[in-house]
Amino acid sequence: MNAIRQTALLNKRELENATPPSASWHADYRDTAWIYVGGLPQDLSEGDVITIFSQFGNPTHLNLVRDRESGKSKGFCFLKYEDQRSCDLAVDNLGGADVLGRMLRVDHTRYKRRDDEGEDDFRIDILERKAALENGTAADADEQDPMRDYLIREKREEAST
Repeated sequence: MNAIRQTALLNKRELENATPPSASWHADYRDTAWIYVGGLPQDLSEGDVITIFSQFGNPTHLNLVRDRESGKSKGFCFLKYEDQRSCDLAVDNLGGADVLGRMLRVDHTRYKRRDDEGEDDFRIDILERKAALENGTAADADEQDPMRDYLIREKREEAST
């Protein structure tokens, strides 16, 4: 909570003093497009986090940290945007925001992959494809295929029965 207030106070001072972007505290993080998000409700999925943070730019990678044994979210994640300026917007606008009764802490970070992580392990397009396959919503057919919607409906009906 203290870090959230300090960030808000720093942003307020920069606004009052009309600090140019090159002198802003955000400039220290111009070399990275990653942010840290803490205080997430444990029942939020990757899709929920993407929905919240896509307001400020196009997220490309998301690592929602989970417990290895139970698979439950630990309540924090690392998110990478396509454009670094989106990080500034997310940090300024979502730091201290209330999501399902929990206050978010959003800050810049320099994300370091673990040794067992690949470059594309947390790419959002890959995560979405995996989720679609698990839910049975991905059709084997091409998007241009007129039967695509029918096949998706059939797979959903099979999954619900």
